[in-house]
Amino acid sequence: MNMQLFHELAFYLMYACAALAIFVIVERGLFFNYTLRQAIGLEKAMTHAVQHVQELPAELTARGSLPLTLVSDILAEKHQLTTEKDLEDFSESVYIANRGAVQHRLWILDTIVTAAPLLGLLGTILGIIDTFKALAVSGVSDPGQVSQGIGTALYATALGIGIAVVGMFFFNMFQERIERINDHLKVLMLRACVGRDAGKGARSTAAAADAGKLHIA
Repeated sequence: MNMQLFHELAFYLMYACAALAIFVIVERGLFFNYTLRQAIGLEKAMTHAVQHVQELPAELTARGSLPLTLVSDILAEKHQLTTEKDLEDFSESVYIANRGAVQHRLWILDTIVTAAPLLGLLGTILGIIDTFKALAVSGVSDPGQVSQGIGTALYATALGIGIAVVGMFFFNMFQERIERINDHLKVLMLRACVGRDAGKGARSTAAAADAGKLHIA
């Protein structure tokens, strides 16, 4: 069995994990920053008077976003619902459906954090085995070569731990971002639902005023 080949394969797998982790970190970082910024902007713009997406500022609706999708779905359907219970159930279902998109691809980063140290340990073990096999064949003619072989083997563990530490840092940071985004999504959901009552009140007041005018006439 060629231990040197497996040792190099463990390194290639760790390099692939590092590249994949970088991709997920960059992609999720951009997504979370954009989503959080949009959620805060929509939260400030959402008032009781807003009954349709077209009434929101154009800069917030020009590009699609997770918070905008949640608000759009609730505003589009809330006037068709007859009871507060139906509105509550519908808005909760919209929130749950959109909340899942926030967790997208984070399982990859979590898996890399767990697997990278194990791959590093595997690479170290294979490297040490390969070094001992070489010693068994040729003997200890140069202690420097032995130290170099063991050092290369231990480098695999250091690389795996380094990948895991960096991945864990960003994973925990993203978890904090997710909590903030979910809090803003809940606020948007509640404000979109409350707007239904305000809109009903405004329509009732206008209808009563029109009826009064007709009665006077």
